[in-house]
Amino acid sequence: MSADQEIRGVLIRAGATQLLLPNATISEVLSYSPPEVVANAPDWLLGRLRWRGWRLPLVAFPVLSKQGDERAELASKVVVLKTLGGDARLPFFALLTEGFPRLVTISEANLLDESDGDGDALPFAVRARVRLNDDVALIPDIDLIEQSVREALSA
Repeated sequence: MSADQEIRGVLIRAGATQLLLPNATISEVLSYSPPEVVANAPDWLLGRLRWRGWRLPLVAFPVLSKQGDERAELASKVVVLKTLGGDARLPFFALLTEGFPRLVTISEANLLDESDGDGDALPFAVRARVRLNDDVALIPDIDLIEQSVREALSA
């Protein structure tokens, strides 16, 4: 990214963590409703939600990445994300979040990679730890989350 390029991003609160995603990956933000249970699912796969004719897998990111335990509350939101793998059976999945996503502008000048040199290994399903202005956030590995969901649903 050159210094004069900017992209729109979204900061999402998931448990004690903030996630940073490109705005283009988000399809919709929904109010939380209890999902349909998926038999024999791992604890991070909370179930499936009905959305626009799809049954979306609902992921608790802090549980998947082994960073905490996230439980849905009345104020919880669900962020519907586009998948990247091209699987026609799984074009979207959902993340449980706290509150509404916050739009941000990302440029090379205001984004610092904090993944290197801090001595901490990145959690599972995380590509990078970054600082955007004053906010520390994780960039999730959407491909790995998608792969984990696919494996959990096929088990």
